Amino acid sequence: MSIRAIDHLVLTVADIDATVEFYEQLGMRREIFGEGRVALHFGDQKLNLHLAGAEIAPHAREPTPGSADLCFLIDGRLSDLEAALSDAGLPIELGPVERTGAQGPIRSLYLRDPDGNLVELSESR
Repeated sequence: MSIRAIDHLVLTVADIDATVEFYEQLGMRREIFGEGRVALHFGDQKLNLHLAGAEIAPHAREPTPGSADLCFLIDGRLSDLEAALSDAGLPIELGPVERTGAQGPIRSLYLRDPDGNLVELSESR
């Protein structure tokens, strides 16, 4: 057996609409599935959203808004993203900085989503 890819991750959030609005500004798209559940779709993956206090079972032992560190690879140039984030009023916490990703060197910007999750946006080097 071997793991080949991530299909989805789950974020526990305090406000689904605020979370969707934030991630839509990063190019993700809202997806409604099941009985009104909400996900954010990008590439071949998605983030399923659970409302804090109303998580879908089974779930993490202690689901908590703001406890994730996420890294997303971008299409395009980091300098263009930096300008777009500024135009959207999304403050950059750190970067650009050099990091090491799953497949080698990356260059990253860091910001926070509405729950305080750390969001790393990276270009491959």
